Amino acid sequence: MSHDANTHQYADAVVSAVLDLALRASQRHKAVIGLSGLQGSGKSTLAAQVVAAAHDRGIDALTVSIDDFYLGRAARKKLARDVHPLLKTRGVPGTHDVDLALRTLDALRRASSQHPAYVPRFDKGLDTRLPPSRWKKISHAPRFVILEGWCIGVTPQSANALRHPVNSLERDEDPDAVWRTWVNEQIRAHYLQLWKRFDRLVLLQAPSFRIVEKWRDEQERALRKQGAKHAQSRAALRRFLMHYERLSRHEMKTLPAIADMRIVLDEKRHVQRIVRA
Repeated sequence: MSHDANTHQYADAVVSAVLDLALRASQRHKAVIGLSGLQGSGKSTLAAQVVAAAHDRGIDALTVSIDDFYLGRAARKKLARDVHPLLKTRGVPGTHDVDLALRTLDALRRASSQHPAYVPRFDKGLDTRLPPSRWKKISHAPRFVILEGWCIGVTPQSANALRHPVNSLERDEDPDAVWRTWVNEQIRAHYLQLWKRFDRLVLLQAPSFRIVEKWRDEQERALRKQGAKHAQSRAALRRFLMHYERLSRHEMKTLPAIADMRIVLDEKRHVQRIVRA
């Protein structure tokens, strides 16, 4: 079973394994499947392939990204003023509208032509959520929804773990642990409620955190070639990823024990094995 980092497609056997898991979970009720993995691991690609395979069987399914629930630039600027400057950067827990995510999942479970659900869309170029008039309209409740994202399923850390910085960003810009402590509390207070909605959790298991920079730089290189204004240089990307290093490393330690399915990747994103709980 292989995954080609150039074509960014997972093998049919991998797609089938995730689809079978989703179908079993949704035998008696509409299901939500969490899909977690470090940045650049191919979560959105795999989710799209699974949904396409379901559609080929005549099964309604939908993929939703947690990125589409980001708070917009203005809301994050307010958090940066009121809580900590590092919250200006989107991505960490606390920079999503979790209540909106919960309402969206509820609406999708009962969606009908008379009462359609609307899935938010976030424009990363504009750094804001698009107006509701441009959200995706869903008129039939899908049999299952895949919610994918890098922090899906993450649990809070202990106070002792928060005490010590994991990189220079935390050491220099969060010396008193205000930022990381606040982020940790957002997981406890809000995100755990969202994770409880999952019927199954699938993990794309990366071999190490350091590979994330390589995977993400593949995406940024493509953007740089296109002349995209928001494309990041290698140095900017390295600093950007420091925002997520703590929780990424925490996920790597904790999620394998709670995931219903682990898809173990090597550094080239080749699938080494699939482990079912």
